[in-house]
Amino acid sequence: MSTQPEQPKKRKSGITGAAIPAGLLIGIGVGFLFDAIVAGTMIGLGCGFLLMIILRAILGEW
Repeated sequence: MSTQPEQPKKRKSGITGAAIPAGLLIGIGVGFLFDAIVAGTMIGLGCGFLLMIILRAILGEW
């Protein structure tokens, strides 16, 4: 048995958190092009979340 107390795991900051804002900005830009800003924002948000989940699964940041 070790006498040292267990340290909680530190969560490393990664690139996956940037997927949501990137998806939102791309979605808003596409929404401006097609004159559907709200729809573009919602699609961009969904794509950002999906991209974040995929990146976290690939990089192992769970």
